[in-house]
Amino acid sequence: VQLQASGGGLVQAGGSLILSCASSERTYSSSVMGWFRRAPGKERDFVAAIRWGVGNTYYADSVKGRFSISRDNAKNTVYLQMNSLKSEDTAIYYCTRGVRYSREWSGYTYWGQGTLVTVSS
Repeated sequence: VQLQASGGGLVQAGGSLILSCASSERTYSSSVMGWFRRAPGKERDFVAAIRWGVGNTYYADSVKGRFSISRDNAKNTVYLQMNSLKSEDTAIYYCTRGVRYSREWSGYTYWGQGTLVTVSS
């Protein structure tokens, strides 16, 4: 399985971006897809996840109310809509896919290459 992430870039604080991640293979209803991020000098942190079949969503407290994760079954693609961006959201964002929901990066099997999001203040 290959994951191709896109959509990163430079945005001013308060702005919005949408990230996309396409899976090369069918995403089964039991799968979970999500996003992690790594800020400069920090560990890879959980951002959001979605259960593919039922659509349950999960968010880190730091992004709740600002970010929204969604999926397109037909395109095997997961999206991360990021609104009200802050400078502390600056990071490399990684999409991921696994067989169960987890807030730990070790809980996922497949990873995309990462896309850089830079929020200027």
